[in-house]
Parts: sequence; structure tokens; C-alpha cells
Amino acid sequence: MVGPLASVIVPSFNGAHLLPACLDSLARQSYAPLEVIVADGASTDATADLIAQRYPSVRLLALRKNAGFTGNVNAGLRAAQGDVLLLLNNDAEAEPEWVGVCVEALQRHPEAGSVASKVLFTANGIINSAGDVLGRDGVPRQRGAGLPDGPEWDQPGPVFGAMGGAAAFRRAMLADVGTFDEVFFMYLEDVDLAFRAQLRGWTCLYQPLARVSHLGSATGGGPLASFYNGRNLIRLLAKNLPTGLVRAVLPGTLRFQAQRSAEALRAWRGAAARATLRGQLVGLAGLPRHLADRRPIQGRRRVSDATIYALMGA
Repeated sequence: MVGPLASVIVPSFNGAHLLPACLDSLARQSYAPLEVIVADGASTDATADLIAQRYPSVRLLALRKNAGFTGNVNAGLRAAQGDVLLLLNNDAEAEPEWVGVCVEALQRHPEAGSVASKVLFTANGIINSAGDVLGRDGVPRQRGAGLPDGPEWDQPGPVFGAMGGAAAFRRAMLADVGTFDEVFFMYLEDVDLAFRAQLRGWTCLYQPLARVSHLGSATGGGPLASFYNGRNLIRLLAKNLPTGLVRAVLPGTLRFQAQRSAEALRAWRGAAARATLRGQLVGLAGLPRHLADRRPIQGRRRVSDATIYALMGA
């Protein structure tokens, strides 16, 4: 029996040096039918020539500008034909069963809108992510990050969301919830999508057999990450946190933000520290827009405050 078409979108910007390992891993996938799309944000390197010469079966979606992770991925999602839509970072390699395991998980769990992979750092096999967690202090974290891989990470089960660098989504879920919020540009956009999905009743399943290795910070990090993480956390919570949970979550959120600001001030001479403070200020200045964008999300929610709070980690 032939399964549904699966589409893998690989967002890239000046990533010609990273793409061969990533695309070779997708060429080794055991699952068919499969399409691979590189959503390229107006790269100025040899990406186009590389794909034309070495990967003729890969579709290059050459965008007119770099729209960040969110915009590049959304363009790929719009172009994809599959019923299962997968994302893979250009600095990641998927094991041969990755696509097939993700497709099977969605077929077996019709309530699931997404599948989170087990993502290990390429250099040392340490866990990068076993799914996204949103704490009851309002702070997103990567489940298992920095810990050795082991049997405790081999159990499938529900998680808050999937790390955007190695995730699978049901097309019907994205049609219901929407794609990535392009205001985020990059960082925390996967947690935002997961939050919107959970509010609509779509679950996320962690599947440890969906294994990916990841270089990490090959196309981001530093002041860029500091700015967008500082800004986007404010938008994430302003849009998505149910009103009934504000009293429970806000104290921890304020403590975290105050601590983050204090640490940045102590390290003021560092570019990343200054970027964190700029991000927080820009996030606060954008509150009117964040709150305006909140209304349709909260108006369409299907699940209770108690359900969301139970999903949030300690």
C-alpha cells in the first residue's frame, strides 16, 4: 500500500556548504512517495548550481529575499504538495527511516497535528531536543537539551511541540491553525505554532525513532539569537497565554525576564547582551500589535485552561 505524499522543506540561506550532507540524508530515505524542496532565501552563494548539478530531483524554491526561517519555511509549505509536511534544518541529517516513522506516527494518531523528532548534536550525540516544552514560568525549553541520550528518551509520548528544525506536520492541522507567524522571523516560531495548535486541540507526539543529527547554530546564534529570543518570548505569551492562566504564569515570567535583563546589564559590553535588551524593549513596544493578534487566537480555542496548564512543564 502506497502511503501519502510526504514533502520535506529545507529552509536555507547561503547554506551551500551545509546542504550536501542534509540532502544526501534525504536521498537515503526509505519512504516513498517523497518530494524535497529547498526554500532558499535569495542566497548569493553556490546553492542554485549545487542543486542543479548534484540534486536534480530536489526542487529549488528561489525566493526574492531572505524572509528568515518563518518566511522561507512558509513559502516552502505553500509550494509543497504532500499531506505530511516535514521540516529539516540545512545543517541536519535525517536517519533513513525518519520520514517513514513520522508518517506512520501521524497515521496511527489522528488526534496528533505534529511529530517531534529525537534530535542529537552531531559532534557528541548529546540531546539537542526531544520535543519543545513550555514551562509554567512561561519559558520555552528544549526537552532533554544537553543530556546524554539513553533509555529514558526512547519512550514515545505527548509533548508540547516539535522543534522546528526536525518536525512533521499534518496538512489538516496547518490548514486549521495557520503556518508560522512571520513576525517572529526566527526563534520561538515553533513554540508559537505549537501553542496555537494545542489551543485548537491538536496534540504533538514525540517519536524517538524519528532520529536526526544536528550541527547546531550553523546559521544563527550570537546577537541574532539573543535579539529574537528576547523579543519573541513577549509576543509568544501575549498572543497565546489564556487569560485564565495569567495569574499563575505571570510571576515566573516576570522573574525570568528580570533575571535576563540583569544578566544582560552586567555583561553590557557584550554584543549578545545588548541584543537581548534591545529585543526585550522591542517586544514591549510591540505589545499593542501582539494583543491585537491575540484576539482571533483566543476566540477560536477549543480546550480549557486546565488542559493547557497540564501540558506546561514544571
